[in-house]
Amino acid sequence: MNDTQATPPLMLSVSGVRGIVGETMTPEVAHAFAQAFVAFLFKKLGKLPSLCVARDSRPSGPSLQGAVAKAFIECGCKVTDLGVVATPTAGVMINALHSDGGIIVTASHNPTPWNGLKCLDGDGLAPSKEDAEEIISRFKEKCSLPPNDGGSLELNTQGNDTHIAKVFGAIDPQPIRDCRFRVVLDSINGAGCESGCKLLELLGCDVMHLNGEPTGEFAHTPEPKAENLTDLSKMVDKFDADVGFAQDPDADRLAVVDETGFYFGEEYTLVLAAHRWLEDHPDTSVATNLSTSRMIDDVAKEYDCTTWRSAVGEANVANAMKEHGCTIGGEGNGGIILPTVCWVRDSLSGMALVLDLMRRRNEKLSSIVQAIKPYEMIKRTIDLKDLGGIPAIEEEIARLEKEYAGATMDNSDGLRIDFDEGWIHVRPSNTEPIARVIAEASDSLTAYKLAKRVKLGKN
Repeated sequence: MNDTQATPPLMLSVSGVRGIVGETMTPEVAHAFAQAFVAFLFKKLGKLPSLCVARDSRPSGPSLQGAVAKAFIECGCKVTDLGVVATPTAGVMINALHSDGGIIVTASHNPTPWNGLKCLDGDGLAPSKEDAEEIISRFKEKCSLPPNDGGSLELNTQGNDTHIAKVFGAIDPQPIRDCRFRVVLDSINGAGCESGCKLLELLGCDVMHLNGEPTGEFAHTPEPKAENLTDLSKMVDKFDADVGFAQDPDADRLAVVDETGFYFGEEYTLVLAAHRWLEDHPDTSVATNLSTSRMIDDVAKEYDCTTWRSAVGEANVANAMKEHGCTIGGEGNGGIILPTVCWVRDSLSGMALVLDLMRRRNEKLSSIVQAIKPYEMIKRTIDLKDLGGIPAIEEEIARLEKEYAGATMDNSDGLRIDFDEGWIHVRPSNTEPIARVIAEASDSLTAYKLAKRVKLGKN
C-alpha cells in the first residue's frame, strides 16, 4: 500500500470483521474476536460450544486460523479444523457435525491484502444483525471466558465430499451426467478450487479449470464482475463450452457466462437457479433482499409463488426464508441459498441448478436468458461525510416517504419504494459513511429518472 494512503480501518459488520493483514487484521485481533464469539455463544447456549474453524486460500489464512483455533481451545471448546474449504462447505459441516457454530477465515471478494473472520451459528447460518452487534460489542469490550483445560482440536477433511453429497441429495446428478456439458470454471485460486471442479466432474462435465490452485494469489480482481472475467469469457469461446462459471474467493457467490462468452450479470444467477428449482417445487415461496432485481419476482409469479424481501445481507434473507418456509432464496450478487444443502450462499448448488436448467430446457444458455424479461439497474454510491453523515440520509428518507406516500414502501433497511414503472432503494452502508442508491426499471432512462428522485449528493 502507498505510504500516502491511509490504511482502511478494521471493518466490523454483520458480515464479521475484515481488515488489512498485518495492520488492522492480525493474529491478535483474530484471537480476541474468537474469544468474544465464544463468550457470546456461552451466554446464548448456557454451555461451552463445540466449534468448527476453516479458512479460504489466502496466504495469511494459516496464522489467523491458528489464532482462532487457539482462542477456542483456551476457552475449553472442542474444535474441528476443516482446513481450506468454501464458506458454504463450512456451513454444511457445522450442521453435519452438530457443532454449535464456527468461524471461517475469509475476506470474501476483498483483494489479497485483506482477510477477515466470518461467524456461523449452529445451523451454519450467519448471525442476525442483533447477534452480530452483540458479538462486536463483546469484542470491543475484550470479553472472554476464563481459561479451561478441556479444549481439544480434531482435523476433518471430509468437507468437500460431504458438501457435494448434499448437493446431489437436492439435485439428481444422473440426468446432468447424460448431457456431457463442456464447462469452463474460474475458481480464482480460491477456496472453491477442489470442490467446484470435483462437483462438475462428478456431474459428467468436461471441465476446463482456470485458476484452479488454492494458492490465494488471485489471478484477477476477486469480485465476479464483467471486467474481471474477460479470461473466462475468452476461454468459453475457445473451448467451445456450453457455459462458464466463476466463483469468488470463498466460493459463496457464482457468476455465469453463456456459451458465446457473454456475461449477463450476477442478478441472473438467482433467477436461473430459481427457474429450475420452482419447476419442481411450485408450492413454495422465494426470499431475497430489497436491492435484488424484479426478475426474481417475475420468476416467482410464473410458478404462482410469493417473493418475500428482507434487509440486505444473507442472514436477513435466510431468516426470511425460515419465517416464510421458503425452499430457495438468495441475493442479486450471485448468491443462492438452498436450505436443503446449507443456509449460506452456495456456488456449488448454483452450478448444479443452472446445469440442470439447461438440461431440462434442452436449450443453449443464451436462449434461456433471452427469454427472461430484462431490467435496467442503476447503482449510485453517495459520500455522506460532507452532507452531515447518517442524519442526511435519514432526512432524505423522511422526505421520500412524505412525497411518495401513495406508493408501496418498505423501510426495514433504509427505504425501498415500488412504483408501476420500477423501484428505488436508498440505504446507509453498515460499515462506511456512505449511502447506496439503486434504481431499476424496464429501460435505462426510466431507471435514471427514478434514481434522480433521491436528492442526496450530486444529481
